[in-house]
Amino acid sequence: MDSILIIIAFALGFSARQIGLPPLVGYLVAGFVIKASGVEGGALIVELSDVGVLLLLFSIGLKLQLRSLTRPEVWGGASIHMLITVLVFGSGIFLLAAADLSKFAALDFKLCLLIAFALSFSSTVFAVKILEGKAEMSSLHGRVAIGILIMQDVIAVIFLTASTGKLPSPWALLVPVILFAVRPLLFKIMDRCGHGELIILFGLLLALVAGAAGFEKVGLKPDLGALILGMLVASHSKASEMAKALFSFKELFLVGFFLSIGLKGLPDMEALGIAALFVLVTPFKVALFFLLLTRFKLRARTALLGSFSLANYSEFGLIVGAIAEANGWISSEWLVIIAIALSTTFVLASPLNAAAHNIYNRFAERLRPYETKTRHSDDQPIDPGDAEIAIFGMGRVGSGAYDFLRERYGDVVIGCDSDPLTVKMHQASGRNVILGDPTDLDFWERTASDSQEDRGEIRLALLAMPKYTANMEAAKLMIQIGFKGLIAASARFDDEVIALKEAGVHAAYNFFDDAGTGLAEHVFEIMENQTSAVR
Repeated sequence: MDSILIIIAFALGFSARQIGLPPLVGYLVAGFVIKASGVEGGALIVELSDVGVLLLLFSIGLKLQLRSLTRPEVWGGASIHMLITVLVFGSGIFLLAAADLSKFAALDFKLCLLIAFALSFSSTVFAVKILEGKAEMSSLHGRVAIGILIMQDVIAVIFLTASTGKLPSPWALLVPVILFAVRPLLFKIMDRCGHGELIILFGLLLALVAGAAGFEKVGLKPDLGALILGMLVASHSKASEMAKALFSFKELFLVGFFLSIGLKGLPDMEALGIAALFVLVTPFKVALFFLLLTRFKLRARTALLGSFSLANYSEFGLIVGAIAEANGWISSEWLVIIAIALSTTFVLASPLNAAAHNIYNRFAERLRPYETKTRHSDDQPIDPGDAEIAIFGMGRVGSGAYDFLRERYGDVVIGCDSDPLTVKMHQASGRNVILGDPTDLDFWERTASDSQEDRGEIRLALLAMPKYTANMEAAKLMIQIGFKGLIAASARFDDEVIALKEAGVHAAYNFFDDAGTGLAEHVFEIMENQTSAVR
């Protein structure tokens, strides 16, 4: 039976991809199809779901900077948004209960607030997959969205601990001490793991054993343990490598999570109507996030993209509902309603996020008036100075290209990356690198408006970002706004090279293929130098 579930999941995930939707949408639909056929999910689905969520939280921890949670737009945006959403949604649900509608009749004001609380969360699983898919985890809007989600997760853990009425074991008080003591040992082990399967196994050990199982033993949430263990080793030089190594495992296990959502149950017509009503009010959540983030001095583009990442309900809503149902506060029908609303918002938010850049570009003039007069320190205007050659994406490919071009053309070369930590690292190494995003319309408009006769103008843009979708998005935007220079881009696969050229990129290269050529050229140069020295 598990084999049949996997076949259905693949078929519908594949179909979703063919029509331009993320495969996760197909997995959600697969869950409902399987449930409608009368088949119950097997043990494999449950195990995949649990491990997928744990690995997701562990990978978030590997990339999380604690200081980001102390930023006002993160803790303030998350707490204010949740408070307003609970009050507004709770009041609306209470009015429906006062109208004596059947499924609302048994709800008092406290239970209305509880359901509203379940609907106030946004999905960490969805946001991370969307941001990773577009290589925007390190962008400002990505960091703000993830920070808000982490704050929501912390609030959820507090609620779950309080609602179950179970206090953690007294041994839980020793957890911070133990973690602080073993951190140097964990770092030494990571140093000696190499770059193969050991780094993967050590990541699984940290997430599933030390994190999830260890925290559960002392009465703490396993999810919290996976997240904290990731944060514990996040500053290690191999943390990024570990996250990349676990990526495929996490993606596979998360298939089970999305299937499990669809397997929660089938709704009747009234439940479908209530779920549709909840879906219709999600624009309120998005608009509220946008207004709050612009009040915290973020640009309209940053606020909009961050809000779109949060434009859904959360799997934590199901967890909150399950606790309420287990305690006899609400009926099991509400779990199905929340599951339907959650799944529908996933489906609707997927194309919304895919078109996010185009939506902002189209409505930029209407959205900019919402910005404050002063600007967030991380969202300041970007000035490329006298640069004539710009490399976007300062990873391995971009860094190599930067050094090569800088050696031949001098100070007219500039690097650009959306990750502030990457920018600081390159600046400390003496490279001329600025913080910026080529998929940002405002970046190009400021570049164009600031260009003068006595300043450089970008004649060549090399798109070397790690994700093909980001390079394609930037290329399309540059062509759309009439960029006059040459555009080159890197890709991982031959079909991506063809698509980039068809989109208007002047030169596109498969960096895996060209890596061998570059190595051969380097060896040839060494041999020539040695031959000349002998002569």
